[in-house]
Amino acid sequence: AGQAIGIDFARRVVHVSAVNVAHEVIGSASEPHDPELPWDERIALAERLVGTLADGALRLGALSAIGVGVVGPVGDPDAESAPARPSPDLPALLRKRFEAPVLVDNNTRLAALAEATWGAAAGGQDVLYLRLSHGVGGGLVVAGSLHRGAYGLSGEFGHIAVESGDGRCSCGATGCLETVASVGAVLAAYRRAGGHADDLAALLGALEAGDPPALRTLEAAGTQVGTVLAAVCNAVGPGVIVLGGELAAAGTPLFEPVERALRAHILPISRDRVDLRPAALGEAGGALGAIALVLHQSPLLSRYPARPG
Repeated sequence: AGQAIGIDFARRVVHVSAVNVAHEVIGSASEPHDPELPWDERIALAERLVGTLADGALRLGALSAIGVGVVGPVGDPDAESAPARPSPDLPALLRKRFEAPVLVDNNTRLAALAEATWGAAAGGQDVLYLRLSHGVGGGLVVAGSLHRGAYGLSGEFGHIAVESGDGRCSCGATGCLETVASVGAVLAAYRRAGGHADDLAALLGALEAGDPPALRTLEAAGTQVGTVLAAVCNAVGPGVIVLGGELAAAGTPLFEPVERALRAHILPISRDRVDLRPAALGEAGGALGAIALVLHQSPLLSRYPARPG
């Protein structure tokens, strides 16, 4: 008894993790899927992945609860048009499948919780987390507590407008950070610069080989990211910034321009007081954060609603 499961329904992949009664991680698993995969099939995929944890010995009948991360705002009745937005019946579908209570929250905010609980910013009281994936989002820890915001709208950094952005965003606006710093946007920019890459792995290979168009593409994206981070820092004053998501695997070609732009635009008094770090938990962060939400074990949740929504 006392087992808990975390599921992260990202845009193109399902991640699952499980912990035991001692809050020890007993397994994690992931599998990519088509972004248009119906929700009943995503849930079936999650169930199959959960069945692989702990060498198949996880007892589903012993689950105390399931934490779930999803893309987009949670609890906002006007947000149903968000990409990969789940059916409002998702908690009921999961309860029926797993026969356990379900808590749902934004998956990127849950990744922020995980990084501030166990990961790169463990122990931090004021943390800004940004994930550069197929979408761009983040989370905030303010004065030692995870910040959800009114209607669950905190952390939507991907929809901050950037000066040179003119692409149409999934939110309907133009020029959002997501239109220049998401995986798809960076790949498109690389191809416009003359590069050849069908996926992120190919782009990362080009970066490792020192391909000039690839390096210039990451320089441009990183500069926009750093400029947005500086603006958010000037507003909320974090001590640690954690940068994660698939694009963060680019490493130095991304982090160096982010750091330069951050230092150029942040208030001088803050310039040497903000620490930029790579995420430590990888793509399992959202699922691990969902477990923390279920267990309510982190002091970062002390002022967080027990049932977001």
